[in-house]
Amino acid sequence: MRRVLTDPSFERELVQGDLVGLDVVVETSSPPWSGDDVVGLLSFEPVTADDLAALPKVRVVATPSVGFDHVDVEAATARGVWVCNVPDYCIEEMADHSIALLLALARGVVELDRSVREGGWDHRAAGRLGRLADVRLGIVGYGRIGRAVAARAHALGMNVVAFDPLLEPDAIASTGVQPASLEELLRSSTAVTLHAPLTPDTEHLLGARELALLPEGAYVLNVARSGLVDSEALLAALAAGRLGGVALDVLEVEPPDAAAPAPQVPRLVVNPHAGWYSEEAEGAAPRRATEAVRDVLEGRVPANPVNEVASSVP
Repeated sequence: MRRVLTDPSFERELVQGDLVGLDVVVETSSPPWSGDDVVGLLSFEPVTADDLAALPKVRVVATPSVGFDHVDVEAATARGVWVCNVPDYCIEEMADHSIALLLALARGVVELDRSVREGGWDHRAAGRLGRLADVRLGIVGYGRIGRAVAARAHALGMNVVAFDPLLEPDAIASTGVQPASLEELLRSSTAVTLHAPLTPDTEHLLGARELALLPEGAYVLNVARSGLVDSEALLAALAAGRLGGVALDVLEVEPPDAAAPAPQVPRLVVNPHAGWYSEEAEGAAPRRATEAVRDVLEGRVPANPVNEVASSVP
């Protein structure tokens, strides 16, 4: 009997039901994984080259997320293992959450709430507030989520500019958004929202030098991956008053702990990696990741591979 392993984020019974008829048994397991009878791995936990070496018969690793930086894709490809993600299960949720965080910063919603709860009653407690129509929103990463954010921003009257090195400027301009280089975007945007994948090329895409290009009082939002920004430089710029506000749905250590506590800086909004969440998305992500495993085990190319390997019939 072949095995498919899942980390605890999956409900084993549901996965077993979705793989019925494949002559596999599904087991919940935490890393490090091992076993020469394991043919599939469903994981939101890191999957390393050593994990893959300990699973010599594994043929597919599927993650119930848009991001796949927790999987060693290069090592998987070298071993002929498919790596699959679910790139479009939470587009609406992520775009809605991004705009919600921007609204919270621009209108001081969180700071005003904190002020009242502390006994205050001051409409200026969040500092100077502005109009959304005056925001020039820079979108870094213009894929599915970035485009959905742009549509919402346009509906609210914002001017939108986007940077994406994987797209031709004409492809961005065709959606009614102004294309720009990263430096041009940073110099001209009063709010920046990040929607790029985390790769070796995008790690610390925004460091101290890049953050210094932003106009004074600009907002920075990150609902993608913490590693896209130099967190120390970002929080230093906020604490120094260079930035008007920062909203984070991702942290370097999740959840925070005593060694890496949640940051505490005025005009900072922190959410618990919740931008993807809705009941609909929560059900769709693991189901579609499991479908990718079924595709591979039945000899088909999976719907959303992030690498290319030779497909073979089991």
